[in-house]
Amino acid sequence: MISREQHQVNEAIRARDVRLIGADGDQLGIKPLREALKLAAEANLDLVNVAPQAKPPVCKIIDYGKYRYEQSKREKEARKNQKTTQIKEIRLSPSIEEHDVNTKLKNVRKFLSNGDKVKLAIRFRGREITHQELGRRILDRIAKEVNDCSDVERQPRLEGRQMIMVLSPKQ
Repeated sequence: MISREQHQVNEAIRARDVRLIGADGDQLGIKPLREALKLAAEANLDLVNVAPQAKPPVCKIIDYGKYRYEQSKREKEARKNQKTTQIKEIRLSPSIEEHDVNTKLKNVRKFLSNGDKVKLAIRFRGREITHQELGRRILDRIAKEVNDCSDVERQPRLEGRQMIMVLSPKQ
């Protein structure tokens, strides 16, 4: 779709011949630009190039101010209806207790049900880095517990002193 700044209106149109669409939406055929401008002026409306890439370009006789207003309303409505997914991060440690894991699982389920992605990060402090299998075991358990409502987007992977896994909600 062409943004407002790219629309050519009236004298800004540089084509010799244009495919003309009337104010009521009917096709008027291929006309010279001068004649199309004259028809638009007689109707007290603007000649707008709606498809400049076409051969010949498609021009429409419309009220350009009203057209821009309606287009901005459509864009605003489209922005309002789109869902933005956030990434929620949950931090764990390799020495986490059973009850704490259950609490984190409850939060993971809540975030996934809201349509957000969840980034699980296990931070290894000091000598804990030598026992990476503990962290992987915790992440695998969480992934298995919530596999009914999530997909593993990124498998557990060590990045520096953190092991990170990303879960996304099932479609």
